[in-house]
Amino acid sequence: MVLYTSPFPNSFLSVLHSFSWGLIFPCYWLADRLVASFVPTTYEKRQRADDPCYFHALCIIITTPIYLALLVASLPFALIGFLLWSPLQSARRPYIYSRLEDKNHANGATLLTEWKAAGNGKSFCFGSANVCLLPDSLARFNNVFNTQARAKEIGRRIRNGASRPQIKIYIDSPTNTSISAASFSSLVSPQGGDNSNRTVNAGIKRTTSMEYKGDNSGSNNSEDSREDKGGAGETNEGEENTCIVRINGEDNGHMSETEADTVNGQAHASGPAEPSLEGDAEISKTPNHKQKEGDSGSLDSYSASRESLVKVRVGDGTVDQSTVNNKLLYKASIMKKTSVRKKKHTDETFDHEISAFFPANLDFLCLQEVFDKRAAEKLKEQLHHYFEYIVYDVGVYSCHGCCSFKFVNSGLLFASRYPVMDAAYHCYPNGRGTDSLASKGALFLKVQVGSTPQDQRIVGYISCTHLQAIAGDTTVRCEQLDMLQDWLSEFRKSTSSSSTANPEELVAFDVICGDLNFDNCSSEDKLEQQHSLFTHYKDPCRIGPGEDKPWAIGTLLDPEGLYDEEVCTPDNLQKVLESEEGRKGYLVYPTSKNHSSSQKGRKASLKGNGRRIDYMLYTEEGLYLEWKVEVEEFSFITQLAGLTDHLPVAMRLMVSTGEDDP
Repeated sequence: MVLYTSPFPNSFLSVLHSFSWGLIFPCYWLADRLVASFVPTTYEKRQRADDPCYFHALCIIITTPIYLALLVASLPFALIGFLLWSPLQSARRPYIYSRLEDKNHANGATLLTEWKAAGNGKSFCFGSANVCLLPDSLARFNNVFNTQARAKEIGRRIRNGASRPQIKIYIDSPTNTSISAASFSSLVSPQGGDNSNRTVNAGIKRTTSMEYKGDNSGSNNSEDSREDKGGAGETNEGEENTCIVRINGEDNGHMSETEADTVNGQAHASGPAEPSLEGDAEISKTPNHKQKEGDSGSLDSYSASRESLVKVRVGDGTVDQSTVNNKLLYKASIMKKTSVRKKKHTDETFDHEISAFFPANLDFLCLQEVFDKRAAEKLKEQLHHYFEYIVYDVGVYSCHGCCSFKFVNSGLLFASRYPVMDAAYHCYPNGRGTDSLASKGALFLKVQVGSTPQDQRIVGYISCTHLQAIAGDTTVRCEQLDMLQDWLSEFRKSTSSSSTANPEELVAFDVICGDLNFDNCSSEDKLEQQHSLFTHYKDPCRIGPGEDKPWAIGTLLDPEGLYDEEVCTPDNLQKVLESEEGRKGYLVYPTSKNHSSSQKGRKASLKGNGRRIDYMLYTEEGLYLEWKVEVEEFSFITQLAGLTDHLPVAMRLMVSTGEDDP
């Protein structure tokens, strides 16, 4: 299948489309600004509370007639542009595939090595988020604004969070899961060469995530990691940018004084962070991007979060600043993990957490509500610093391909560190209400993640979707789930080049990500909860219809509280969501006729831990029979605090081959 790298099949149509949109854009922009001036966010209301009320009214009185006059003047040109633009959409392709040619520009892509299906297996990390990148006037109804600046900051936070090194810590004592401060001092500023990676004997694995910023220095880490993995019997092939650390259990996990003195010269956990190395740093005037002390959401901040930094005590010894790499900023965020026997929920077989960062070594990213084209370009530009392959501007416009007129695309965007082999998009024909104005649908992708020594391709399937949003449209969503399964089955059949007798491809995983707009606890969503999709695909957060696992939390934030000081930074939001009372104040809960819609200050007992409408599903059906797929970890992410009204989610899958390292 040919991947479309441009929206039109020839340059003439592209030029004609650009000309028609140039005639439409002034009218579109003026209408957007006019409506936005009458829809303030809670942040703007608080800012104006200290100003004379007449000042804002005066601004509206002056600007409104100007906007109206210019809008009326631009209407004839917009009409001409629309008459050209609308028929062109019949020739428009359903997506644009962007591949980064200059790999030196991508910090993450250079770290990848081809998986050869050797060793115990390989892990793949998937992320999904609804980023609410609508035109500014519409985004304000969700209490977010400044779409263009938010798009750039969202991309910056995602790629900075994902490019952090992943630290794996092995504890050789099954009863001791404490990690000494001296041991962590060697993690805060890992040096190059032999000190950048450490291996251990088999034991209980714990992982930490570290904030990273550098000039592709991760590639050196990758090479050192591969050298060290030769002596580790329990490590997996293809773990890039990973630091493996030994913690001896003979002294209850603590290092001797001699060992502690050795690392004193390598650690510096409380000093000021190095300034950003990026030349394109932009300071926004909106609260979404303002970095305060303790805000770890953007790695460009000059200060470090106390909650996310590893607290290292190095006695009275001094730190040798010359040994610290001036180009790197490492921030360790200890993930709350213990051995299986020590887990809070003893029946759980994988790690789970609320994290202030996107997972390190994020492989695939599915985004929803990237509706604004200019914002999509800014977001793509930032994501290309980490992801080499991006599919964006997905959907159809006008009356082409769907029953009703579509003003905006599907809002779906997919980013990958692995090459995309095939892609297909389908539009849901049964959208209702305001959802019918967008070409909501499903994006299906086939990616190649490696090859076997016998030249068999190792592939994976990923589906990204966004269902009907209007409450009460349960029948519509169930129909869309039916179509999703049918389309996915057709896509797999049409893109498969294998036969059972002579497999040319080995399928490693099949994952569905997206905003499904229903939760597993609301009584109004019973039909969706019992859909057949959940018999074929597994939800790591779900026990059964109507019941989530105790650690699962909602992903829909209360828009009214987005700019509260308690939750406006990733670390603050993480801290709030870790408590039950905090969740009651800032998450939207399943609807009920027995209580009011106001979330703030409610102390009554509520069902579940909030509305979880963003899903990560996987299946074991249709995969290579000799391999096993299981969840390694699941995360709810707060790194986009203040930028969207949804919590991103991430899932790491382990594909186990059952083979030993050669």
